[in-house]
Amino acid sequence: MKKRTNKRRDIIQLITWLAIIVLLNYVGAFVFERFDLTAEKRFTLSDATKDLVSDLEDVIYVRVYLDGDLPAGFKRLQNSTREMLDEFRAYSNNRIEYDFINPSESPEEKVRMEVYRELTEQGLQYSNLQTRTGDKVSEQIVFPGAIFTYKGEEIPLQLLKSQLASDEEIMLNNSIQQLEYEFSSTIKKLVRSKRQRIGFTTGHGELDEPFVADISTALNEFYTVERVKIDGQLKILEDLDALIIADPDSAFTESDKFIIDQFVMTGGKVLWLIDPVFAAMDSLRKSTTMMGIPRDLNLDDQLFKYGVRVNSNLLQDLRALPIPVMTGYVGNQPKTQFFPWLYSPLIMTASNHPVVSNIDPLKTEFISSIDTVARNGVRSTILLKTSNRTKVSTVPARISINMVRQPPDERQFTQDGKAVAVLLEGKFTSVFVNRIPPALQADKNFKFFEESTPNKMLVISDGDIIKNEFNLKEGKYFSVGFDRYTNRLYGNRDFLLNAVNYLLDDSGLIEVRSKEFKIRLLDRTKADNERLFWQLLNTVAPLLLVLIFGAIQFFMRRRKYARA
Repeated sequence: MKKRTNKRRDIIQLITWLAIIVLLNYVGAFVFERFDLTAEKRFTLSDATKDLVSDLEDVIYVRVYLDGDLPAGFKRLQNSTREMLDEFRAYSNNRIEYDFINPSESPEEKVRMEVYRELTEQGLQYSNLQTRTGDKVSEQIVFPGAIFTYKGEEIPLQLLKSQLASDEEIMLNNSIQQLEYEFSSTIKKLVRSKRQRIGFTTGHGELDEPFVADISTALNEFYTVERVKIDGQLKILEDLDALIIADPDSAFTESDKFIIDQFVMTGGKVLWLIDPVFAAMDSLRKSTTMMGIPRDLNLDDQLFKYGVRVNSNLLQDLRALPIPVMTGYVGNQPKTQFFPWLYSPLIMTASNHPVVSNIDPLKTEFISSIDTVARNGVRSTILLKTSNRTKVSTVPARISINMVRQPPDERQFTQDGKAVAVLLEGKFTSVFVNRIPPALQADKNFKFFEESTPNKMLVISDGDIIKNEFNLKEGKYFSVGFDRYTNRLYGNRDFLLNAVNYLLDDSGLIEVRSKEFKIRLLDRTKADNERLFWQLLNTVAPLLLVLIFGAIQFFMRRRKYARA
């Protein structure tokens, strides 16, 4: 009787659990929810990303070239990429599909070389990995990238983000952290219906087109870029979303200032790249000495009203870019050495803001300090600043290339870091309140705005930060931030792209760049030193445990049946 009762109870429990499982599956067919149990919410997509992928009109196909026999670090990048794509697919109603491809799959070298060439032409960069096993060193070509395809359009995405003087593990970690933002920005680029418009101002001695060619090309992937001469034309900026003022060298007229001011008041974004002091390396290449003198750009009152003061001084920093200087001759050949050029500080990020998150140091040239000015309704954020070994030089200042031959007096470099890039956000007040130019007062068709809508702008005290080098003879330009003397690429390009993307981003997508999570990495030195111990522990210990439990079971059974 008791056995029959137990059997009936077991059957009821089984039917109950089966019913619960069926019910949960039925509910799951109508209710979508994903649970992220990681401490840092690693797999939780931002609302901006969810909104982006949930509105896809067609399938996005992603070819990821991370497959095959990969090193452990790249295997982590592969797994993280797959997991992130799964998240994107889940929120896109399965309108994101992907495949992982091994570009080195073919045993024939000729075929592999052809695949490598095609991927390089499509915009992916390879990494040449060296693996040491004992005394043997082997090389492996890896293409850590992907190609996104949507409605016949293709965009390449480099998954591994290289960083200057960074360890491979750090680069992989940062690349994994940025996967959501990189995927989202690539998808946004693919599905955009209307491009926003950016104008580079001309007419005030701004950088000529060849010297902003690199950043213009980069911005053209996202936006429509053009050059615009204001020249007092009231409605010249109406169709623009953002304005870039790149290193002007002559004064702005009051009419042009007014037009820019009203552009800001009506929601237009401005990236100011202002050099308040005239000093240029080109002048020092022609002559060993020059004078740094203030520039009158007639913008001080306008920027002060918005919330900053760009000072007419020059900053020197012990953390500086090295330049080659001829120190003599060996036979009839000139001998050069590298010395830090204190007027070219290497600028580090000053916050974890999305614009400057995980970017390399920036190359600068003859920069000045920026002070923030308190304004009601305006929030200022310092994005870039010099090191705490800074010296401020007043102008006019005599500058000589020969100063590199003498070691700097470090006692003079004691000032804290000075701000050189400040982000302003909020409601700005027009600098022309109660003083509209007479010529504009007579125009009844032009409406004056005293206060802006919620807006943002970025002020940088170095026009050269956006300037790329240009070879006039070959008609060839280099990447912005590239230093041809050291053959290094600094973070200028990434910073400028992030800055413009942030100013024009109305979806909050760029906020994803500041998302961080900790990847628990092995201590390589400790792992190598304790390799044998952990190998034995993982192979011998389980066997010993099985033997011990077996012996205990044997003696317990023997004792039990011995009593019987």
